[in-house]
Amino acid sequence: MVKIRLTRMGKKKQPSYRIVVADARCPRNGKVIENIGTYNPRNKRDAEGKDIENKMFVKQDRLNEWLSKGAQPTDSVRRILVKLGIFKPETPTVKTASKKKDKKEN
Repeated sequence: MVKIRLTRMGKKKQPSYRIVVADARCPRNGKVIENIGTYNPRNKRDAEGKDIENKMFVKQDRLNEWLSKGAQPTDSVRRILVKLGIFKPETPTVKTASKKKDKKEN
């Protein structure tokens, strides 16, 4: 199975990530099929609190092609794609919410 996932880059305690397409059996920083984007959780901010640098970048045409071929994004990548507006956020179903409520009452 092919996964769309993050590989860690950067120095010690200063992570940045690449969004890559890789075989699910390969290790995190192992063999990569294609690099399709970047994610930097540690961006610099200006005096107003806005990000100076771009936190997330994805080659959307390549992403769509891999998704059409059946590649599955990991949960972390899915959250990034929701923030970019490429995916819609998943809403919990009514059954899931009621089960959680029943567990709290007991």
